[in-house]
Amino acid sequence: MPHFDLPAIQSALAQFDLDAWLLADFRGSNPLAATVLGLDPAAHRTRRWLYVIPRQGTPKKLVHRIEPAALAGLPGDERIYLTWQDFQAGVAWTLVDLPSDLGQPRVALEYSPRNMIPYISRIDGGLLELVRDCGVEPVSSGNLLQEFEATWTPEQWQLHLQAAQGTNAAYDRVWRFLREAAASGHEPRETDVQDLIMNHFAEHGLITDHPPIVGVGPHAGDPHYAPMRGADSAIRAGDLVLVDLWAKVDHPRGVYSDLTRMGYMGQQVPEKYAAVFAIVAAARDAAIALVTTRFDTGQQLAGWEVDQAARQVIVDAGYGAAFVHRTGHNIGTSTHGNGANMDNLETRDERRVLRRTCFSVEPGIYLPEFGIRSEVNVYVDKDGQVHVTGGDLQRQIVPILA
Repeated sequence: MPHFDLPAIQSALAQFDLDAWLLADFRGSNPLAATVLGLDPAAHRTRRWLYVIPRQGTPKKLVHRIEPAALAGLPGDERIYLTWQDFQAGVAWTLVDLPSDLGQPRVALEYSPRNMIPYISRIDGGLLELVRDCGVEPVSSGNLLQEFEATWTPEQWQLHLQAAQGTNAAYDRVWRFLREAAASGHEPRETDVQDLIMNHFAEHGLITDHPPIVGVGPHAGDPHYAPMRGADSAIRAGDLVLVDLWAKVDHPRGVYSDLTRMGYMGQQVPEKYAAVFAIVAAARDAAIALVTTRFDTGQQLAGWEVDQAARQVIVDAGYGAAFVHRTGHNIGTSTHGNGANMDNLETRDERRVLRRTCFSVEPGIYLPEFGIRSEVNVYVDKDGQVHVTGGDLQRQIVPILA
């Protein structure tokens, strides 16, 4: 678990113009709060607790009489409650006299207005009512949370580069395997390629939370297709092949590399595939260009804007209805991390793209007979330099038998 860092949190509150952060939990309902505070997830806590960190000054703890040590080790003034009346009075105590430059104090919580970003919606409506009754303005902790859940250390950046090298190398192995199989008259199945990739990961010290996606023909048109042994397809001459793989170094702080590339079982890629791939690649490049321009010019950037930059290219090409998922997701120790997603479809992610965070850019076009996706990872370092990892950008579908 991360070490609790009060000065860093109070500095972040000032950065995001917030007056306090209210972290609350009931029986593990808010694991994000526990992570930020460095609490042991295995500890036995069955009663509600609150921890309020002001921008300046001393934090306040509210814990139940049965579990007075629930927040032991954290700094701050403590109040113990017993009854529900005590709890409601205690909530008011944690929020009283918060200094604010704006009149009404702005307090961050793990909630999202109108449930726009469900990944961070951990506070129930009843607690929000109590907070509003205290005369403060609840504000989503989405941007604040990223600073402590999504930013990478220098060590993690190096671990990502190591993972990216391993995931990138897997593609050479896949294309070679398919080429040799075709030369020998063998028709491998999607799960054979899946097994090959999993062996490659093991040989390179990489681990993953799920086997890769290997889809041919219509299977490539299903963004979350999962090949199952006995129900998968053979890979034959003339097939379009989508390979989506992700892995991280087997290390406690390892972070993922997540890539998707396309191949064709032939010597020359048919125009119908090449034309659609060109649109997807242009959408990918438009998203990367926006990220680079914003950080080069020192302008803020929200996740939804990255999605819109890619999506507009596909919409303008007449395939808007066939782009059925967001452009990208945050990447961390989990494949899908707790930072800003590149999304203006499923949600409107207004969280800022922060320095020292990583995310995927993976636009796609999915048709009944085939699908095409191109996925890379983008990392913004502490100086605002934008890095695209995982090898060279794929500029065309690989003609595997060429």
